[in-house]
Amino acid sequence: MQSPDHEANSQRWYKDGLQFECTGCGDCCTGEPGYVWVSEQEIQNLADLTGTGLEEFTDTYVRKIGARFSLREFPNGDCVFFDSDNRNCTVYDARPVQCKTWPFWNSNLETQEDWHRTCEECPGSGSGPLVSIEAIEHQRKQIDI
Repeated sequence: MQSPDHEANSQRWYKDGLQFECTGCGDCCTGEPGYVWVSEQEIQNLADLTGTGLEEFTDTYVRKIGARFSLREFPNGDCVFFDSDNRNCTVYDARPVQCKTWPFWNSNLETQEDWHRTCEECPGSGSGPLVSIEAIEHQRKQIDI
């Protein structure tokens, strides 16, 4: 008997996997304003990595949206931890789950059209090695975006 996860996976439109390889372009860290949701543990990890006290870090880099927390952004929508000169993340080793799981978010995987839109925005989506459905599902289940 197959597991319920296996059965559900076999019915997903991307059951054969999807191609993705990060190009390091930084496009997912820049652009339109939005939210990079962070947990209290992620805030602590980022504060530790930057050598900043938790209260100072939170006051400087975090905003409260309802009951949740999000990293602040520059006025142009870029993440506060994105180095636009070097096109990289300055806190990569402690980046939030939201960042780690891109592009395998529910919102990008609902339909093939959603995935095609993601591929238009992200040069690594739809190219590179094939990522198995098991790996995609593992990432997708870590955060609901």
